[in-house]
Amino acid sequence: MTTYLAFLRAINLGSKRVFPKGDIQRVVGEAGFEGVETHINTGNVRLESRMRSRAKIEGMLERAFAADRGFEVPTVVFSAAEFTAIARDAADLDAAHAGLARHYVYLLKEELDADALAAVAATASDKGEMVVRGRAAHALLRPGYQDGTVDPLRAAVHLGVATNRAATVVRTLAEKWC
Repeated sequence: MTTYLAFLRAINLGSKRVFPKGDIQRVVGEAGFEGVETHINTGNVRLESRMRSRAKIEGMLERAFAADRGFEVPTVVFSAAEFTAIARDAADLDAAHAGLARHYVYLLKEELDADALAAVAATASDKGEMVVRGRAAHALLRPGYQDGTVDPLRAAVHLGVATNRAATVVRTLAEKWC
């Protein structure tokens, strides 16, 4: 069995896309996965599977979620080893960029192509920058960025299917589940 972490996008943001963590656990278990756990109510799921294909796992989860909820739930999956590397990168970037106001990690369904990477790099400003490593894009926000702004760098439009988490959540999940 391999441990995977799945991240659900755009749930529990309003009254129409509600998906409580207890229901998420139930649906993931009913889809045939084992060792299912959730962390807070924002779509962070740990699961175990004999399957080795990330795309197949994502597809199975997305179909199960849509059948249960009646709306699509884009899902991004990483192996525990992949996610550990993302958490390590987050810690390294924090250490290399002292004084950050915020650090968010966008978890990407697919790696970015050269054009998307260039577009993301072009969003750097006095507010911060986005550093892309594999299927993770780190938004490194400096003091003075507008607090509460979802995408102050205006880079998310170039990321494809993605969901973000605070770097502290990424490190917590890696310590807890990997």
